[in-house]
Amino acid sequence: MARAPAPTLDRLAIIDDQGRRQKVQPADSDGRIARLKPWVRWALIGFFVALPWIDVGGHPAVLIDLPARRFHLFGHILGAGDVPLLFFLLIGVGLTLVISTALWGRLWCGWACPHTVYLEAVFRRIERVIEGTGAARMALDLGPWTSTKIAKKLLKWTLWALASFVIAHIFLSYFVSIPAVVTMVMDAPTEHWGTFLVAAFATGVMYFNFAWFREQTCLIICPYGRLQSAMHDGDSITVGYDARRGEPRGKPKTTTPEGIPVGDCIDCRRCVQVCPTGIDIRNGLQMECIACAACADACDDIMIKLHKAPGLVRYDSERGFAGEPRRFLRPRIFAYAGAVVVVAAAFGFFAWRSTPLVARVMRPAGPPFALIDDNGSALVQNALLIHVENRATAAAVVSLVVDATAGVVAITPVQQLHLQAQERGDLPLLVRVVDDGYVDGRVIDVVVHDDVSGRDVKVQARLLGPRAR
Repeated sequence: MARAPAPTLDRLAIIDDQGRRQKVQPADSDGRIARLKPWVRWALIGFFVALPWIDVGGHPAVLIDLPARRFHLFGHILGAGDVPLLFFLLIGVGLTLVISTALWGRLWCGWACPHTVYLEAVFRRIERVIEGTGAARMALDLGPWTSTKIAKKLLKWTLWALASFVIAHIFLSYFVSIPAVVTMVMDAPTEHWGTFLVAAFATGVMYFNFAWFREQTCLIICPYGRLQSAMHDGDSITVGYDARRGEPRGKPKTTTPEGIPVGDCIDCRRCVQVCPTGIDIRNGLQMECIACAACADACDDIMIKLHKAPGLVRYDSERGFAGEPRRFLRPRIFAYAGAVVVVAAAFGFFAWRSTPLVARVMRPAGPPFALIDDNGSALVQNALLIHVENRATAAAVVSLVVDATAGVVAITPVQQLHLQAQERGDLPLLVRVVDDGYVDGRVIDVVVHDDVSGRDVKVQARLLGPRAR
């Protein structure tokens, strides 16, 4: 069989001359990085699986309750009124990823991205156990459909479908909790049609992505690879090839036709064979590179066999590969850090302003005010609703205290309102003012008191009337 042409920078490594996708079956690599990655990946998977099971304050550690518009985060509850907090929290996470990319490149992609973690730790692991090494898998794909091939493929596809089902339902538990997921699985699909269709769709997406789409998710869908060029500079850590040491390529202890001694690279292309996106790292930094460093392990293995120093392919910066010292602190790092500080300050400001008890004055449907007669005295009556929201994690029992100055009578038809955590309700309030004492624009203070925590929230209600005095 003729040797396949080496990947170039003229097109995506997974596309052939006719524009068709070439399936990537990466070979296995072994080395210090490859031996460390399973520990990191399974720790991340364990964290992802455990979060819905961990109870904090009577709720899962992380629960996105869309129907109730609540976000439970490690004992804290963020509701619809906490949108600024959620906004700045997400912006802060994004900026943290930006600054980490400027410092350490795409380590997120190669080490912690859920797509990479599940693909390598679960789906490719199943594939390797059933079908063997990368070369064996490629030979099986190209070979005829024998009974052995059919049996292996069916077993692999079945286990992939089961893994997709489990991952999709764990993902679903972040929205409906683990007990609810267990109940829904045990019940008939007709009992929970909406959730069943969501779970079925999520399972199908998982299966499609991990069984077939794979590296195309990183190359086509995820924008991070395209944005890395804007976040990288000459001091960012990347996976790269030391061309000063490796070039020109050739057999060990030989010279080029021009009489130049060859470098350490023997052009074995082992780095290409183990790459999960099929690129040649020797062509320089590329969008397709996810910084998994499988090529570094593979090259180190060859270097050790040749009794040469490892590190021909390694984690380093462009300055490092050029033999220059790397700068850790530089203008863009200060700029990114400044943006993180600004976002953190905004988050802190809104967190400081956020209170467990929120109250606002509303008016019910109907006339804005009424004139009534009370034993010959003309009164201006305003009907109000004090809308109260309990954003705390504990129940509250609220009541109204009105600053009834001279000539003002406050009537509270409902003495107390019991609110569970993240529950909201209305307390009706009637305010009567002697007609002669009414002044346009007059406001009164209304205090919402929580009998459980002792908290007070003061709001002001503007009174409406027939005329100005």
